[in-house]
Amino acid sequence: MRILVLGRGKTGSLVASVAAERGHSVRVLDEAQNRNAMALTPPLLVVYDVVIDFTTPEAAVHNMRACLATGAKMVVGTTGWYAHLDDMCALVQRHSAALLYGTNFSLGVQILFRLAETLREEARGYEISIEETHHITKIDAPSGTALSLQDIFKAVNPETEVEIVSHRVEDVHGEHIITARSADDVLTVKHESHSRRPFAEGAVRAAEWVQSRTGCFDFHDVFPQIYA
Repeated sequence: MRILVLGRGKTGSLVASVAAERGHSVRVLDEAQNRNAMALTPPLLVVYDVVIDFTTPEAAVHNMRACLATGAKMVVGTTGWYAHLDDMCALVQRHSAALLYGTNFSLGVQILFRLAETLREEARGYEISIEETHHITKIDAPSGTALSLQDIFKAVNPETEVEIVSHRVEDVHGEHIITARSADDVLTVKHESHSRRPFAEGAVRAAEWVQSRTGCFDFHDVFPQIYA
């Protein structure tokens, strides 16, 4: 498979390495080479089977508009752009493209989401809060993963109060803690990342899955198929 990776940051570079390890041909474009998606022309995009985006929220929107308008297949691991999700999915439909997006491509975090869904059903009457910690270079706060967790708990009742506390410190790949508190006890569920590799591997597996499909997909909905 031929993969174009957008973004030469730590995660994007690791995605390229993992893709090469899995036998794919890879090219990486950094943001300086692709300002306002100017490099994403139809003659370039037709060469690649899937485009993987790990850039910034603003850049990702430009990149998606350029790629999806050509019918390209995309995996977007960038977060912070979801206000544009409906527009992007409409673009996918118009051009028979494919978009697989997710707040976190780590298998461990997907398991955390499933645990959160169970906690939502079983811990009624508990007060839920979320705490997340990331490296100081992470742009968005709260993290997309924390917002996904919040959405899980608010899915049954949108009026549910679920506080998110964010921390930005040196040299932390990512930590998310769910706390369920009652008058009598406290239950804590924690996921801590020691490496970016699970994110990168999940993104490459997502690209392998989406290359033969059209439509708009949330990684959380399809990850059991991807990891089957």
